[in-house]
Amino acid sequence: MRKYAGELGLLLVAVIWGTGFIASAISLDFLSPYQVMAIRFLIASCLMALIFMKHIRALTRPVLAAGAVLGVFLFLAFLLQTLGLQYTTPSKNAFLTAVNVVIVPFIGFLLFRRGLDKYGLIGAALAIAGVGILSVELNGVFNTGDILTLLCAICFAFHIFFTAEFVKKHSPIGLTIVQMFTAFLLSILVILFRGEAVHFDIDGRGWLAAAYLGIFSTTVAFLVQTLAQKYTTETKAAIILSTEALFGTLFSVLILHEQLTIRIIIGSILILAAVITAETKLAFLQNKMSRRYNGND
Repeated sequence: MRKYAGELGLLLVAVIWGTGFIASAISLDFLSPYQVMAIRFLIASCLMALIFMKHIRALTRPVLAAGAVLGVFLFLAFLLQTLGLQYTTPSKNAFLTAVNVVIVPFIGFLLFRRGLDKYGLIGAALAIAGVGILSVELNGVFNTGDILTLLCAICFAFHIFFTAEFVKKHSPIGLTIVQMFTAFLLSILVILFRGEAVHFDIDGRGWLAAAYLGIFSTTVAFLVQTLAQKYTTETKAAIILSTEALFGTLFSVLILHEQLTIRIIIGSILILAAVITAETKLAFLQNKMSRRYNGND
């Protein structure tokens, strides 16, 4: 079990983010996208400060710099995703965001000339196909929202990649604290620039949704993600995190009583195949074929 701690942690993150689609939809009924971001990152920053006060005192300049980089990518990713959601459908938004699965290994190749693992690429392709079948009505039309969401996917890919790089050198908790504060400060700056005042005339559902996003989808999820990525590769992380669309669909069926269709079943199978391919590199099939070949000899 300890061997797969990183993968299990990222799977938990995917589950939390899957439920976050529902919370986001509810919160956007009462708040602007910028206000939702400011509230979720404010809650996350306060919680991190209360829980990990001694880690704040121990922050060094390298950790502050690395965390700030992650915070900028995190802020941009959520900003572009939320803005894109205003111009495109949630299903296309989820699918296009998941394109980061394919982008991550290419970042390593372009920046550090790292080899492209064929099983990771196969898994990424399967994951994209699965998320596409789950989430998208393929009409071939790209609008402003689609372009914004594709830019969001690029930012998420860089966030995943650099998180994997920075946790090798710095404290995961320290990195999470700094990136939450950075994203919060950037959110406040945007609200001030736009002249938006954070209002509080929202009902109980709105408060609960915003609190859930701040506590679970932001604080818990990103802390677990940062810790978990210390024990796995960025490509595996991207593929596992892409299953948030699968969990989002499942929770929509369970909570919102959406119909379970053939598309959902096929998409789920493809995503499961993606994770298995990336995690095992199909070693169990290779071993079985090897034993069969040796037996025939």
